[in-house]
Amino acid sequence: MAQSFDICIRGAGVVGRTLALLLARERLSVALVANPAGPATGSDVRAYALNAASRSLLEGLRTWPDAHHATPVARMEVAGDQDGRVVFDAATQGTDALAWIVDVPALEARLQDAVRFQPLVEMVTEPVAAPLTVVCEGRASRTREEFGAQFDVTPYPHHAIATRLECEHPHGQVARQWFAPDGSILAFLPLDGPQGHGVAVVWSVQPALAQELQALDDESFAHRLLAASQGTLGALRTRGARVTWPLQYAQARHWCGALAGQQGASWALAGDAAHNVHPLTGQGLNLGLGDVQALAQVLAQRETWRSTGDLRLLRRYERQRKTALLPMGLTTDGLQRLFSLPQPPWQLLRNWGMLGFDRSGPLKEWMARQAMGTR
Repeated sequence: MAQSFDICIRGAGVVGRTLALLLARERLSVALVANPAGPATGSDVRAYALNAASRSLLEGLRTWPDAHHATPVARMEVAGDQDGRVVFDAATQGTDALAWIVDVPALEARLQDAVRFQPLVEMVTEPVAAPLTVVCEGRASRTREEFGAQFDVTPYPHHAIATRLECEHPHGQVARQWFAPDGSILAFLPLDGPQGHGVAVVWSVQPALAQELQALDDESFAHRLLAASQGTLGALRTRGARVTWPLQYAQARHWCGALAGQQGASWALAGDAAHNVHPLTGQGLNLGLGDVQALAQVLAQRETWRSTGDLRLLRRYERQRKTALLPMGLTTDGLQRLFSLPQPPWQLLRNWGMLGFDRSGPLKEWMARQAMGTR
């Protein structure tokens, strides 16, 4: 007799595996569809900024990486394209860290181990029938299209380039960001623990420049980064592949719905399959983990007579997460657009605004706590 499942999760990345573990903790049986094997692309350079809420969630699942792979950010420095400057400091916020820069391969390994030893989660190679199918396949999800979920996309006139560097000087637990007059945004995120010299790089540039930078050899590329970062960390050496992708702001019109041809069965979206934001605030994975935590909570608190595929339940989840996404989505989109305007009046306005915000006191503290997930 074929095994039956309460939930099928399509997508076994960080968001999908976290959801599987949360649901199994609630005694729900989960089929987790393994990601298709992709072509080898060299070293994995992904790193994400995770806030206190995400850390608490992952620690509760015993999947938080070790100290070498989760570097605390004690300070964040943001430089405008003139004299604008904003500084966030963990000590001022009364905390040890504003965020943690997490090595994604290390986090995925911890999640894979946890799933392997969770008897209520079964890895499968193909989707299986279940009252609820949750799509966690990322921004390029094919299942989202298969289910007829409309995905409204607004492309940005930039591509992101991600890589890793070894720096002459230690990063000092400081996350750094530079806005340039041409609208490009460069971020250095500290890696390898508090005393580390490594940084993860995310560089948002115009597509033509992205193509030009990708064609450079490692030494020339490092030299361009040295100039863009104003020599802050001294000599730079690349230590990973360069990956590029187009940036966009996107959101599904509906995050849940009925599965056609399957009575009583439904689907829901989570993570990048539901929404995409600009990486300049580093909130993408935090939003995705917030999605699965909210979905798991809604399912755990359901009335005993409700199925996991009950659309009333899923609409509660959708309303909750759309409300949570709105302020962060508007903030990142607004900042990106403001810093993309090259005209001198806009340049003056945004740098004046940065200086004013840095001195704003309660507003700055409120924004910091929103990003930190402590509210």
